[in-house]
Amino acid sequence: MATLLCTALPVSSSYRSKFGVASQLGLSSRHQRLSIPASFSLGSSPGWLSTGFVLRHSALILKVDQRKLRTLVTAALTDAEQTSESSSLKRDLETSVASHDALPPIETRKRVVLVRHGESTWNAIGRIQGSSDFAVLTPKGEGQAETSRQMLLGDNFDSCFYSPLARTKRTAEIIWGDRKKPMKSLFDLREIDLYSFQGLYKQEGKDRYGENYRMWQKDAANFEIDGHYPVRELWARAQSCWQSILNSSGTSILVVAHNAVNQALVATATGLGPEYFRQLLQSNCGVSVLDFTPRMSGDGPPYVCLDRLNQTPSPPLIASGGRKALTRILLVCHGATDSSTQQRFPADEDENVNVLGGIQGFSLGRWRSCF
Repeated sequence: MATLLCTALPVSSSYRSKFGVASQLGLSSRHQRLSIPASFSLGSSPGWLSTGFVLRHSALILKVDQRKLRTLVTAALTDAEQTSESSSLKRDLETSVASHDALPPIETRKRVVLVRHGESTWNAIGRIQGSSDFAVLTPKGEGQAETSRQMLLGDNFDSCFYSPLARTKRTAEIIWGDRKKPMKSLFDLREIDLYSFQGLYKQEGKDRYGENYRMWQKDAANFEIDGHYPVRELWARAQSCWQSILNSSGTSILVVAHNAVNQALVATATGLGPEYFRQLLQSNCGVSVLDFTPRMSGDGPPYVCLDRLNQTPSPPLIASGGRKALTRILLVCHGATDSSTQQRFPADEDENVNVLGGIQGFSLGRWRSCF
């Protein structure tokens, strides 16, 4: 498996990473090569690592001005028409845009931290959970939740939304700890509804449903079971969740849910359709962070910045498990600077890392032999 290491820096930065500014990231796939426009950037907390897999058509949008999204997609489609597979690419990209409902306008900046539940008893034995509520956290899952609690101790959350399923509710309780602010169960945050698949071992699903199970594995967006399209329903639910989350009071919000629904939340916030299911995988207790900034005009959907994607305590290159892929992308933010620590704009484009940033860089270098 090939690994690409890229830095995530503000366009004005020049000396904070020995790898240079990644203002345009071209991600290759067998279908098409697209470049991320320079106006898009990955916002990431200094020293954090985010991992992801190359998307189906490499249309990874990291910071989204939704009013410009259709213009940017149209430009991508114009380039794509030069290839023999442009019809397929056009259909897929148009589906992404058409399926995305605008986020509600907001008055102040908001940060939303998404966390998947810890390992459950059914995760451990390979049983399909879906939205069933029979599984509970394993001792390992409880430990993962405790680690996440420690990772997020410095976050001053105003509220917590969580899925009502037992495995998620328990994870939320552990992470929330002794905070006095409210926790709210949100039914639409439950895991994807998989109907007749729920409760089956994966091999049972293959044996009993054959071609339909293969459709679930290969083309989940068009997978149908018991008269339902589970992934499409999930995307609609995620859009509904954003209405509740972003319309809530407070500026820092914790959301504890599941792998599939957290994928859908990230995707719908950034304008990606259900064909991107399984491209934004969330590990047990993996953390993803989205920042929402209101428009100057005060109306219209907010600007969205993906700050962290599936950040886990273990270094991503040496972590075991997960699905196999031909290419893995590691997005590495520069180390801490005085301006990032103080949450202000850089005073100088040549600002260097501070002592903490140097330590973070040294820590990264300790396992560079994995590349």
